[in-house]
Amino acid sequence: MAERSIGIIMHGVTGRMGMNQHLIRSILAIRAQGGVALSNGDRLMPEPLIVGRNADKIAGLARAHGLTRWTTDLDAALKDETCPIFFDAGTTQMRCELLRKAIDAGKHVYCEKPIADKLSDALDVARHAQAKGIKHGVVQDKLFLPGLLKMKRLKDAGFFGRLLSVRGEFGYWVFEGDLEPAQRPSWNYRTKDGGGIILDMLCHWRYVLDNLFGEVKAVSCRGATHIPQRWDEQGQPYDADADDAAYATFELEGGVVAQLNSSWCVRVRRDDLVTFQADGVNGSAVAGLTRCWTQDRVNTPKPVWNPDQPQTHNFFDDWAEVPDRGANENGFKIQWEMFLRHIVEDTPWKYTLMEGAKGVQLAELGLESWRERKWLDVPALTL
Repeated sequence: MAERSIGIIMHGVTGRMGMNQHLIRSILAIRAQGGVALSNGDRLMPEPLIVGRNADKIAGLARAHGLTRWTTDLDAALKDETCPIFFDAGTTQMRCELLRKAIDAGKHVYCEKPIADKLSDALDVARHAQAKGIKHGVVQDKLFLPGLLKMKRLKDAGFFGRLLSVRGEFGYWVFEGDLEPAQRPSWNYRTKDGGGIILDMLCHWRYVLDNLFGEVKAVSCRGATHIPQRWDEQGQPYDADADDAAYATFELEGGVVAQLNSSWCVRVRRDDLVTFQADGVNGSAVAGLTRCWTQDRVNTPKPVWNPDQPQTHNFFDDWAEVPDRGANENGFKIQWEMFLRHIVEDTPWKYTLMEGAKGVQLAELGLESWRERKWLDVPALTL
């Protein structure tokens, strides 16, 4: 068994998502476990080169995690021949330009979603990557949540029979910033900075729906800016003009209807911060981030409507929990390991920039549906 190293230029890792999920919980966690196991028994060890605009921040991050390779010079980093991979978790508005630059430098690219804020740009960068012959990918982390992996296991086993509908609830109360500091960055709520929950979450819902329940064929979406003023990281008020809630209905392949609510203005009274309920003729399931419960046809209760009597039946007791199958790993880390194997062993990989473009397409159609107040078909995309 030999250890092989692979350099990764990591841009945007001073931000919350890039630092926590990608650098610390994925790449550094992979290093701590001794690398990624390859099919020949070798171990692939990622060697991050972290890049940022603020020298103090990037140096402090490197120092805190025992990293020796950091820089504020992206152009110099892209010339580093020990780093065949470029990763970006920076702002959506900069992403296409950064990806094109990395692709032109001959790097394989992997990035956060959305891959762009316009479908035309998303398709352009996906086509550019394809033309240059490099390998490419986009983060689709929710597919690897333990709860949704259990939901997929049920679907693949035929548990639902004919699937009828899907209902999803996502979100929590993001403090405005006056009473309590906001737990999300202020740019999320400014349109000019690329904020908005439709662009953010419909990119997620596209790959979740496509991969778990059926390809998305049409969308109807109603956005809202429920809270028009918030307070930023310096405690200063600002106009929050981006949509902070989205109420969307989707028609899926086979006539399945999906309804997904996404909101930063909702207080949680459900099993988790996100829950999906899938109902089929033969059974139903409800999944959160890590847990999943089922109710099959023969165990379905037969309630009788009587508004004049207090409800005595506990409907939660009618559900059985799906057991874990081994340890639950971080979804971002799982996908990173898959991508690294794809780079060095050419293992199968479906989470390409074209899949990312599909998410941008759905977000763009969701925004158009809101403006036009109508249903819109979701046409197939091609390179």
